[in-house]
Amino acid sequence: MVTLSVVVPCYNSADYMRRCVDSLLLGGGPEVEVLIVDDGSHDATAEVADEYEARFPGRVRAVHKPNGGHGSTINVGLELARGRYFKVVDSDDWVDVEAFAELVSTLRRLGAADERVDMVLSNFVYEKEGRGTKRAVRFRRALPRGRVFGWDEVRRLRKTQYFLMHSIVYRTGLLREVELRLPEHTFYVDNIFAYMPLASVQRMYYLDVDLYRYSIGRAGQSVAEQVMIGRLDQQLRVNRMMMEHVARTVPPGHPAYRYMTHYLEIVCAVSSTLLLRSGTDAALAAKEALWRGIRVEDAPLHRRLRRSALGQITNLPGRHGRRVTLAAYRAAQWRVGFN
Repeated sequence: MVTLSVVVPCYNSADYMRRCVDSLLLGGGPEVEVLIVDDGSHDATAEVADEYEARFPGRVRAVHKPNGGHGSTINVGLELARGRYFKVVDSDDWVDVEAFAELVSTLRRLGAADERVDMVLSNFVYEKEGRGTKRAVRFRRALPRGRVFGWDEVRRLRKTQYFLMHSIVYRTGLLREVELRLPEHTFYVDNIFAYMPLASVQRMYYLDVDLYRYSIGRAGQSVAEQVMIGRLDQQLRVNRMMMEHVARTVPPGHPAYRYMTHYLEIVCAVSSTLLLRSGTDAALAAKEALWRGIRVEDAPLHRRLRRSALGQITNLPGRHGRRVTLAAYRAAQWRVGFN
């Protein structure tokens, strides 16, 4: 039985993907399969993937497909995965080898005990190029450690804490049960991957290790601020999909509702702030349309989001209010170290 399937989405990744794949192979063993999914690259990505498959038969599979975007690589990986658990590690990121070995050991133990844990969480670290101090996002005060727990034991998280794709290992069967299918040719679908299955998660486990190393600061990355401003239509599409999902399928009394609105609050704040950073009349109109759309879809959800701390600070009125919002954003950017 394969314990863990790891999908490594690759697009023109030949210059840096080896660090990612090597960290997975060093920390894992024969019970970990690495699916390198080449998304129609134009560089040597396909050759590097084939090389790893030849060197590590049975442990690495090279998958070649026409270009369809990040979501399509995860969709293909999920179709092919043989592991009890499923994780995505982007090709420009990597894992801490010792922490990954501990994760695999934990997953093996949970599987052997037939615990049927739906989601395993761990910490991630912002690895920003040119910045000496690394910032880790940990959940020690919010989540029980060393045992299985449910949503009722998840304590309040700070605004800098949410379960990004980097934090998550899902049970493969759960993803198939909810029929997770990510949109193709769309950026920022990692939020959908992390968000859409949450209402079906019942049993969780938190492994307090700094596992995922999230590389940021490289020119041209999809999460670079100017790149995100250029792709605001896709950020807004993902934002709307998340909002509609919770509004239409997750009632306020659901155990995961409080956390899901917390996550949505952060995503709405990111969208709103980027629209303010863009500063055009069209962007300001799109911001108003975003919040108006939430109110039309679900008035109580809109009220909850607007009254939240981030909802208030990203909707301050007038030019002065916009300046205050952007000053707060720059302060958070400096403190946390995101792009």
